[in-house]
Amino acid sequence: MPSDPLDAAMLRSRYDVVVAGGGHNGLVAAAYLARAGRRVLVLERLGHVGGLAVSEQAFPGVDARLSRYSYLVSLLPSKIVKDLGLAVELRRRRYASYTPVGETGLLVDGGDAERTAASFARVTGGNADFDAWGRFYAMTAEVASRVAPTLLEPLMSRGAMRDLVGREAWRELFERPIGEVVDQRFADDTVRGVVLTDALIGTFADPRDEGLLANRCFLYHVIGDGTGDWNVPVGGMGAVSGALAGAARAAGAEIRTGAEVVAVSPSGEVVFRDGAGEHTVTGERILANVPPAVLARLLGTEPSVPEGAQLKINMVLSRLPRLKDPEVDPAEAFSGTFHINEGRDQLARARVEASRGSVPALPPAEVYCHSLTDPSVLGPELRAAGAHTMTLFGLHMPARLFRADPDGARERAVRATLGSVDRVLAEPIEDCLLRGPDGRPCLEAKTPVDLENESGLPGGHIFHRDLSWPFGEAGRWGVETGFERILLCGAGARRGGGVSGIPGHNAAMALLS
Repeated sequence: MPSDPLDAAMLRSRYDVVVAGGGHNGLVAAAYLARAGRRVLVLERLGHVGGLAVSEQAFPGVDARLSRYSYLVSLLPSKIVKDLGLAVELRRRRYASYTPVGETGLLVDGGDAERTAASFARVTGGNADFDAWGRFYAMTAEVASRVAPTLLEPLMSRGAMRDLVGREAWRELFERPIGEVVDQRFADDTVRGVVLTDALIGTFADPRDEGLLANRCFLYHVIGDGTGDWNVPVGGMGAVSGALAGAARAAGAEIRTGAEVVAVSPSGEVVFRDGAGEHTVTGERILANVPPAVLARLLGTEPSVPEGAQLKINMVLSRLPRLKDPEVDPAEAFSGTFHINEGRDQLARARVEASRGSVPALPPAEVYCHSLTDPSVLGPELRAAGAHTMTLFGLHMPARLFRADPDGARERAVRATLGSVDRVLAEPIEDCLLRGPDGRPCLEAKTPVDLENESGLPGGHIFHRDLSWPFGEAGRWGVETGFERILLCGAGARRGGGVSGIPGHNAAMALLS
């Protein structure tokens, strides 16, 4: 619930910890610190906690709660869930992915290896890529089981991490561009593209670039909680944030919404503004649950702004679309990640077009239907009518495409993306859109510029800045800044990005240790 405006009598002047930003990482930190007996104040600019991990009724009069921004959970460690006693349910998706190819498609069925093998054979014409798939993901699974536990510990050195993961995995995932590795291991363009999408989510990069940004993105997409599974939060992302806020409050943390932090100082002073005016409090430590560029601005320095690169489209469908593939039920195809024009060559073409300043002619994207795994996000009438939510995440849509003409560029990007979707379906996706009481189709789109303007994310970068390797200066936590009293606790920390709670945990541990 939103907080009432503060007055002087309601606010201490000093706290052990002031958390700037009430997103999920800030709530994790607050819960751990309050449970350890620290006096904690959380200040959140918006009227609700959770940041971008929220569930909202996006369309007036339509009883559907969408995870409007972030939408799946992979990196949240079960240890944090257990430590904080979170009442959250994360459901595993049986079908990892489906990729339409002509009149057939590539189905990765986590419950039926033989069916998956047969699907590979239909698409690729043989067994070689299926066997290579098994070997490659056995390697990433081993890396996940070894690396994931270290994410909640002080940083390992580069050499220690290399020894931990082993020579082959280190070479393939940490040293060689992931694009080269995928090209060498797999022969089929479709299979290559399915693997490479995990290296490009929210990341505008060339998988063959020696800078290895795509490798870092790929790594964080396959190591979550030791399994790499991308799970569906029952009740939507807001259920996760709600549970975290409940844990923090129950432990004694004070959470204020509608309270915008406008300045911080290395001495521990925090200035914030709410409906009653401007206030100053002091923290022995300040945890910055904001992007590094925002922290720089709060400190009065010139920020370096990153660039996000995605298009998010939220939809409510009156029914699932029909597929060209008679072998696969749409409920199977859309419950996992449904890849759209994401072959290796298609991804490369789209990146080049976006680099030249144009919305890609055939935008690569992926969708999934949350309501197939968790119907609770729909009201009873919508469930009975066969409606579903659909989330689309478009790749290679950098902020630069939307700067000069935000509304016009968004319209062009949506039109091109829906056209891309239509290319792989048996009917236009727009024929399946539910219409609200006002007659409008239930579709909304968010570009990086929209995220920047609406949510304060510099450049609309969903990871706050480019992802970093999960190793560094041994013994540190990866949350340190140039100021002793100020720690990062958001996605911009080392080992940040995604809905994980890891930076929040690590900032709390750095303070407590």
